[in-house]
Amino acid sequence: MTNKPQLGFWQIWNMCFGFMGIQFGFALQNANVSRIFQTLGASFDDIPMLWVAAPLTGLIVQPIIGYMSDRTWTRMGRRRPYFLWGAILATASLLFMPNSPALWVAAGMLWIMDASINVTMEPFRAFVGDNLPEKQRTTGFAMQSFFIGVGSVVASALPYMMSNWFDVSNVAPEGVIPDSVKWSFYIGGGALLFAVLWTVLKSREYTPEQLDAFAEAEAKHTEPLQHETRERTSSVYLKASTFWLIAGGAGIWLVASQGLDKQLYILVGGIATFGLLQIATGILKHRDMGRNGFCEVVDDIFLMPRVMKQLAAVQFFSWFALFAMWTSSTPAVTAFHFGATDTTSAAFNEGADWVGVLFAAYNVFAALAALLIPKLADLFGRRVTHLINLCLGGTGLVSMIFISDPTWLLLSMVGVGIAWASILSVPYSLLSSAVPFAKMGVYMGIFNFFIVIPQLLAASVLSLIVKSFFGGEPIYALVIGGVSMIIGGFTTLIVGRGETSNA
Repeated sequence: MTNKPQLGFWQIWNMCFGFMGIQFGFALQNANVSRIFQTLGASFDDIPMLWVAAPLTGLIVQPIIGYMSDRTWTRMGRRRPYFLWGAILATASLLFMPNSPALWVAAGMLWIMDASINVTMEPFRAFVGDNLPEKQRTTGFAMQSFFIGVGSVVASALPYMMSNWFDVSNVAPEGVIPDSVKWSFYIGGGALLFAVLWTVLKSREYTPEQLDAFAEAEAKHTEPLQHETRERTSSVYLKASTFWLIAGGAGIWLVASQGLDKQLYILVGGIATFGLLQIATGILKHRDMGRNGFCEVVDDIFLMPRVMKQLAAVQFFSWFALFAMWTSSTPAVTAFHFGATDTTSAAFNEGADWVGVLFAAYNVFAALAALLIPKLADLFGRRVTHLINLCLGGTGLVSMIFISDPTWLLLSMVGVGIAWASILSVPYSLLSSAVPFAKMGVYMGIFNFFIVIPQLLAASVLSLIVKSFFGGEPIYALVIGGVSMIIGGFTTLIVGRGETSNA
């Protein structure tokens, strides 16, 4: 049997470099979308719900793209076609987003942007599993985390840099996005496309035959999947119907519970309709994804490996916290630390720029932490390392309520950055050790459910909790997120014990 060869430093560098570009898109989104929504008239209570399109898109797109990329082979390879087309679409959406003329248009563009980035990102996760042997996967995912950190540092700070270094205006009339934000999105779009093209041109992929040989060699290291030998029956259709019925019911409840106006009803309905049409199109057009392929994806959801189920709890609390941070940092910092809620005021825009600096700072610390995580994992094991890192992140978020001088918020970002680097590497390292090569893409996509579901929950309950128990003060959303992240750290201890000693 053939063992997968180890790759050199520059080979790993080239295959992960594109993730820096992807993170330009995500970082601009995370640091500026709440600001854009507020500028276009959204209140704090509206913001979490307006964000819901992004995780909902991932829920639909990622498992489908993962399944299809597992079964794709072209002259460009297996994963790289998805890198390329996703990057082109994401770049286009970044160019249009800051020019949105109305709130509902901006919400729709967030959905399109997130869908495009997801098309590129999920095959990137599987790319590491495809190309690296078991002993190098933690290093590979940590390298991705490093590039995520580097890309996020620049992208998050771009509005601040535009305003303070290049004298681009960071204020604008009511309902107009400032030029500093617009130029940041334009630069970010170009960087995203360049970085992904670098990986497409500079990296290679193994052929399906080679991957089959590697899979045979490493099969003993993966947990057997029940459905590999289980005959599929019509019960899978019942599972599929139940799954989509629950998802549809949850979506209807989310819309109704928030009392959204007619425009947003239309938007959410349009998103759902388009998503379902895209799924249907993919199923009908893809050569391997007819009725049986769709059922296979659904069956994979219900029969996922044990380690994957256990990681669900870890991801749930971690991503609930991240969603709270991304959606609430701008309203929290501008109101609590800068004392401003008027989006046309200099104080508000100074605070919003500072949020970008804080996001850049936590990504600096994430990039540095990513270099140390493999060594810490070797020393303490992956689970304990993740526990420590998430507790540091949660402490950083909670500390923001005790700090009055916004400059000292940089200290809070140290812990957040360490946690972010760990979230982007350790769970994927654990997961890639538990699933077979043949299903690496689809399981990476299904794993995204445990990222999306907590964000959907946060979108529906976070502002309600803050309004009901904390007087509607956005800073408490960050405290709730911090507590959630600490809980997530301790749930790491439930992840299965049947791995090697460095797990």
